[in-house]
Amino acid sequence: MSTSADIPLLIINDNANSERRISPSWSISHLKDRLEPITGVPASCQRLSLKVGSQTPQPIEAADEDATQLAQWPLQAYAELHVTDTRPPGARSNYTDVSTVPKYEMPPTEYESRTDSVLAWKKSHHLGRFDPAAPSIEQQKINASFREVEERKIKTDARCRLLPDSDHRRGTVRFVGEVEEIPGVGAWVGVELDEPTGKNDGSVKGTRYFGCKANCGVFVRAERVEVGEFAVLDELNDDEDEF
Repeated sequence: MSTSADIPLLIINDNANSERRISPSWSISHLKDRLEPITGVPASCQRLSLKVGSQTPQPIEAADEDATQLAQWPLQAYAELHVTDTRPPGARSNYTDVSTVPKYEMPPTEYESRTDSVLAWKKSHHLGRFDPAAPSIEQQKINASFREVEERKIKTDARCRLLPDSDHRRGTVRFVGEVEEIPGVGAWVGVELDEPTGKNDGSVKGTRYFGCKANCGVFVRAERVEVGEFAVLDELNDDEDEF
């Protein structure tokens, strides 16, 4: 039961930070018993220390904790009482990590059959992928690739250089469009390189898209092409991720 002599202290622990009123007449062992349900640390595994202002923390311990009262320490209002768990890390309870807490996951079929879900609302309002007028995911990728071509001002016969090679590989744009023989949808940019550091002669698996010398042709995505007034250089370099 609280009395006028009780002192408010700040209980500091890995699992909890709270304010509690402490009586100087309590024994150390009684205090630990009261702290156990607050911190989750068993009384026998608690190491206590009192920090008053900027002073060095003072350990609260004694040979006979049942007979030693807290009045022996300079208890002050809102001083910090630190509670350290002396158990090995693997034996401590972690009340803040919820990664191991079992969680209910609704089966997809059950969720799709519900009428009060966000999915049901999207279906009823024909939103997102349920909009009949919305392009397919594949078509969205195709559209995005051609927008990239436009934004980079990539056109046939334009001088360019390949990224991230910077100035090492220069050439001329000879083709812009889809290439069925290459995996992946969307626009490809066919470049005739100034030096034979490419992958082909402008053809892919027997289908010709433009003509050039052997190993001077390469097909890359638009994000790897920078258009500009790039003069011919006499430099060689290899690269991957090309067709």
